[in-house]
Amino acid sequence: MPDLQIRTRDGGETILDEGAIKVFGESLRGRLLTSLSQGYDEARTIWNAMIDRRPALIARCAGAADVIQAVNIGRQHSLVMAVRGGGHNIAGNAICDGGLVIDLSPMKSVRVDPEHKTARVEPGITLGEFDHEAQAFGLATPTGINSTTGIAGLTLGGGFGWLSRSLGLSIDNLISADVVTASGELMKASETENPDLFWAIRGGGGNFGVVTSFEFRLHKIGPEVLSGIIIHPLDAAPDVLSFYGDFIKNTPDEFVCWYVLRKAPPLPFLPEEWHGKEILALAVCYNGSIEEGERIAAPLRNFRKPLADIIAPHPFTAWQAILDPLLVPGLRNYWKSHDFRELSDGLIDVLMDYASRIPDPQTEIAFAQIGGAVSRIPSDATAYGHRDAQFVLNVHCRWEDPAKDAECIAWARELFRAAAPFATGSVYVNFMTQEETDRIRAAYGGNYDRLVELKNKYDPTNLFRLNQNIRPTART
Repeated sequence: MPDLQIRTRDGGETILDEGAIKVFGESLRGRLLTSLSQGYDEARTIWNAMIDRRPALIARCAGAADVIQAVNIGRQHSLVMAVRGGGHNIAGNAICDGGLVIDLSPMKSVRVDPEHKTARVEPGITLGEFDHEAQAFGLATPTGINSTTGIAGLTLGGGFGWLSRSLGLSIDNLISADVVTASGELMKASETENPDLFWAIRGGGGNFGVVTSFEFRLHKIGPEVLSGIIIHPLDAAPDVLSFYGDFIKNTPDEFVCWYVLRKAPPLPFLPEEWHGKEILALAVCYNGSIEEGERIAAPLRNFRKPLADIIAPHPFTAWQAILDPLLVPGLRNYWKSHDFRELSDGLIDVLMDYASRIPDPQTEIAFAQIGGAVSRIPSDATAYGHRDAQFVLNVHCRWEDPAKDAECIAWARELFRAAAPFATGSVYVNFMTQEETDRIRAAYGGNYDRLVELKNKYDPTNLFRLNQNIRPTART
């Protein structure tokens, strides 16, 4: 490999000579890639097509020893450094221009202990791969809703999905983690070992180190859950959402219903004349007995006359992947997000206004229902602190043509501003774009100052800065 010019954290550049690069590459069990290497373009491509960056080096790590080597190189040479898990995060922090990427995606081990209902999971695993292994034993833990999402980034930001109302966030089911800190030390973080680090990584993102292994608590789930979608015309949405707001107040934690406002995709169960027209879709999942789920869901299914209703028993793994066709990689993505305590009439009016002029068929306004078990944990128990939120809005703007960038981004920002008066002011850190540095304190609320103290302890020079960055108070 020839000498490489590589970016440093102070905004300058340094030269890594051919010998140093050779020694680095030979120290890895995985592969070290440059722009001349086979597989480089694939390794630098992530889910959000708006992110197109060219790292100088990509260390495709095979295990914790490789991660330690890469962190040490990054620290010793003061390199700009990014950490990639699944590469799914909207902000694109998994990839940097001109620096070093620590690529965890080759680390794919999952070891399930069915007797103790735990799983040890490496950071390159996707949610679908995790579910595949755990469901072999009829087990699962709360994760997200798109099977191609990486477990690492999802968990470090909090992690919620169909099981969270009854079983909590992903971090609430995290037992321990192995973390390579900025000093290159591999530390175990748990309630009894380095508990302050354990507190910080449960919601604090990648600010405190590189997690090389997660240990999760598992729960008996499935193999089938009552799940599916109810679709109404958009003009029915005010009545349906008003009913929905009252209905869900009396449902158990095992029952969850998210909803989406969008143009109807060409779904086989939807009348063809509705393809491409604006709709309201209610997504339901109940992780209890099928019979009890059908009883609970009946009032929602019987309200008005939906265009389609495909609620039925489905394999849990299939339901976890139900949205994958709508969330494929390679499209341009721009998101805006708010937390809410209630679904008010004023907010419904805002949603209806913007849903009637969605700028692209791939775009949607998604509302996740949380609360339940998530809200019963004290706000200072983990770095993720906004546990009073009952709903999370994701203005999920997606499109393909770069010529539509300005139109789509403007629509998302306008909707975000219009919904702000009804929001709590907090935000889910995993839904924040790279430009939203002014919202980082809001993402952590009363936990922010403690996070700064722990950043000072574990990463005082801000080596791990390509994230929703919690800045140390004394940086060098």
